[in-house]
Amino acid sequence: MMLLLGLGKIRLLSVSLHPEKIFMDRESLLRLVDSLHRDKEIAKDVVFQGIEAALTTAARKHFKSQRAISIHIDRNTGEIVAMEGEHRIDPSELGRITAQTAKQVIIQKIREAERDVIYEDFISRKGSIVSGTVQRFEGPSIVVNLGKTEGVLQKSEQIADEHYNVGERIRAVVIEVKRMGTRIKISLSRSHPDFVRRLFELEVPEIAEGTIEIKALTREPGHRTKIAVASSDPNVDCVGACVGIRGARIKNIVDELNGEKIDIIRWSDEPESLLPNALKPAEVSGIILSTENRVATIVVPNNQLSLAIGKRGQNVRLASRLTSWDIDIITESEFEERQRSNATEVSEVAEPSKVSSNSIDQTDESSSESIEFNNKEEL
Repeated sequence: MMLLLGLGKIRLLSVSLHPEKIFMDRESLLRLVDSLHRDKEIAKDVVFQGIEAALTTAARKHFKSQRAISIHIDRNTGEIVAMEGEHRIDPSELGRITAQTAKQVIIQKIREAERDVIYEDFISRKGSIVSGTVQRFEGPSIVVNLGKTEGVLQKSEQIADEHYNVGERIRAVVIEVKRMGTRIKISLSRSHPDFVRRLFELEVPEIAEGTIEIKALTREPGHRTKIAVASSDPNVDCVGACVGIRGARIKNIVDELNGEKIDIIRWSDEPESLLPNALKPAEVSGIILSTENRVATIVVPNNQLSLAIGKRGQNVRLASRLTSWDIDIITESEFEERQRSNATEVSEVAEPSKVSSNSIDQTDESSSESIEFNNKEEL
């Protein structure tokens, strides 16, 4: 019997049995089970159970007996024992018709087992990077050959301006695995932040070992990524380890991402240190925090404003996501102007036409409070 297998495309196995001999040729049956076990990574007992169920169903239809029919295959010898009630059926009586009927049932059982194996394999690899080759294009989506099955890289999960050809190698992270009818759908992504996270784990052993921890990561695929890292070992420089000797480690990651810029930031639990780090490569002159609503006003040199904001606000936007703070960037000149404006407002309030000495003391106190309030409000 020639078994036809495959997901989406039916392939022929090397093991072939004539239908009328399926109950007689023990060695061929054992070879068939062993071949399925090795080629498809399906447990032998699952294959035996599938064949037994298929042959039992076919035998019941063939004999049309009221008595229970059961078929058991010896796992070691391949001997088939067929029973009709308490009466043993001669395997030769089953013949060609029964084997032909069982053929399609066996194919279905094996397909189900193969599908379960693939599902369990890839569900355990969810969030991990897999490699494959570009199989074909379905509209804007890329179908990737992953060996046992296929994955789909949808347009929304691709990096902008990346182009691939059929047969080209491609790496992506598995973001979803689910059963859809008779097939398994595996969704891949190259734009997901976890793709960069996994690349760092592959390239930086200290991250995989747990010595260095990725505390936060944010990304605009194809343009820029900011990643904050911290080291649990004071002797290990977290930023230096991620960069590598002469930038070898970070270069491999950037090459995989086709030139996407990556900012590696030293993590700190103190926002006074974390926020300036997050805005790099821009320099920071000062920082004013409003902890109640998590708003940070960052003062930068006049010539650093465009660098701090980034192209189309990209740098400050990513820094805000990375730190979970709302960031307002002003120049040193703007800050000084605000200070002068606040001082002028306070001065005007503190100059009444006629006041007593007691009133002056009271006015000075209220003016001091006004300065503090106005500065907070303005900043």
